Amino acid sequence: MTRLKTAIPKSELLAQDHQHCWHPFTQAQTAAPPIPMVRGEREFLFDADGKRYFDGVSSWWVNLHGHAHPVIAEAIAQQARTLEQVMFAGITHAPAVQLAQALVQRAPAPLQHVFYTDNGSTAVEVALKMAAQYWRNQGQLRQRFLAFEGAYHGDTFGAMAAGRSSGFYTPFEDWLFAVDSLPYPHTWQGHGPSADEAESLAWLDQYLLEHGSELVAFIAEPLVQGAAGMRMVRPAYLRAVVERVQAQGIPVIFDEVMTGFGRTGTFFASEQVGVAPDLLCLSKGLTGGFLPMGATLAQPHIYQAFLSDDVGKALLHGHSYTANPLGCAAALASLQLFEEEQTLARIQAQAAVHTEQLARLAQHPRVQRVRQSGTIAAFDLQVNEQNQYGAGAGTWLRERAAQQGVLLRPLGNCIYFIAPYCTANETLIQAYQVVSTLLDELAERQGESRIASDFF
Repeated sequence: MTRLKTAIPKSELLAQDHQHCWHPFTQAQTAAPPIPMVRGEREFLFDADGKRYFDGVSSWWVNLHGHAHPVIAEAIAQQARTLEQVMFAGITHAPAVQLAQALVQRAPAPLQHVFYTDNGSTAVEVALKMAAQYWRNQGQLRQRFLAFEGAYHGDTFGAMAAGRSSGFYTPFEDWLFAVDSLPYPHTWQGHGPSADEAESLAWLDQYLLEHGSELVAFIAEPLVQGAAGMRMVRPAYLRAVVERVQAQGIPVIFDEVMTGFGRTGTFFASEQVGVAPDLLCLSKGLTGGFLPMGATLAQPHIYQAFLSDDVGKALLHGHSYTANPLGCAAALASLQLFEEEQTLARIQAQAAVHTEQLARLAQHPRVQRVRQSGTIAAFDLQVNEQNQYGAGAGTWLRERAAQQGVLLRPLGNCIYFIAPYCTANETLIQAYQVVSTLLDELAERQGESRIASDFF
């Protein structure tokens, strides 16, 4: 009988991993061996040798309150002893209902209806399908979508189409439906309102004039494009975009898979935009980093377009683990911690540390385009193109930082922090010091190049 082993020798674990495991966003032929982690606590992870690492990217942006938080762990355990899973078609249960109510209470009004999925990509996929069928149910066949240039919305086919301009999906180009790209006027510290914003809005005005009657929906990652390299826009600019689109009755989808649950300084980034989207996509931090789960919130006019005596006008979409009780219990516990641990105050305190440390890093000759949105702090490496560092500089920095106990996941030459909210100030400051020291070393390296082994 196969049983979960509590301890496997490191060499055996890595050998079996190499033989059987296919890792995401990794070129297996050139990648360094993965780090075998065995446990987590607060902002730290511990490997098989007992070495401690600061999780500077919240394990791909999902962890909010710290690893193995006892409140969330106990909520999952209690739920598992009562009801671990039941289909959500024709059945309901208290954790799903309570979570839907809690999300609606925190989301911008008038978002009111919650459709559960199991990850960020499927939350986006559902939103795209909702928008398309919204028009079809009203007797209109619209076939144009609009997204920002450089957007990334996930890896299912609809989400890939919405993010086709990101450059991640070249092998699948022939299978993706067409999506138009709105120019993205990203900003950084010291770079405020610009001609780029005016040009983008002028482009949008002309586009809506020509194609507004064909447009299904506009989708955006509000304030911060994650996988594109933590590119940021001003809230006032994004509000101008949303107001133009919604003025023509066209649904707006906000993909807050990354930006939700406090990352940008407010509970949802859309709060800073000041305009509610018609559809809101959530995942990553939804369960506090414990279990995979997604949700798509809709305004009443979207939901009501699916009400009919004709079953064909229903949203015929679902997942086996839709509204999984364990995920709902974890999410409710995570939301509870926002109140009990005054998480929004922690977020503001952490953001202040980032602001201070970024100001120091900005003086480094290898640093450019410093930028911040709440607890998302980023900068680009200033590399000498003649030295051919390319994306390899980010990979080199990631591996060297890990050797010093700091886990990073650079996006090409974009270096960023998205840390758990429980992170101690001294932990974060030490991590910045590690990065600063490595930047000094990078500045001294000459004529080296390396193939980037992984991405995102």
